[in-house]
Amino acid sequence: MNDKVKGPASYFPSIEQKYGQPVAHWLTLLGKQSGLKHMELVNWLKTEHGLGHGHANALVAYHLAQTK
Repeated sequence: MNDKVKGPASYFPSIEQKYGQPVAHWLTLLGKQSGLKHMELVNWLKTEHGLGHGHANALVAYHLAQTK
């Protein structure tokens, strides 16, 4: 059995370590943004919160998948 995490969630440990906040914090912030498309949310995280592109993209992809 291979229980290795794949997809956007594979970035979560490094996101928490690098930015000092749990993933739930970032998902809550994303949940408060309305009417923005994927890349708009990515750019918002990068601009307003200083996340790198890959980390922001992973959070947004996960968030959007959960809200469908």
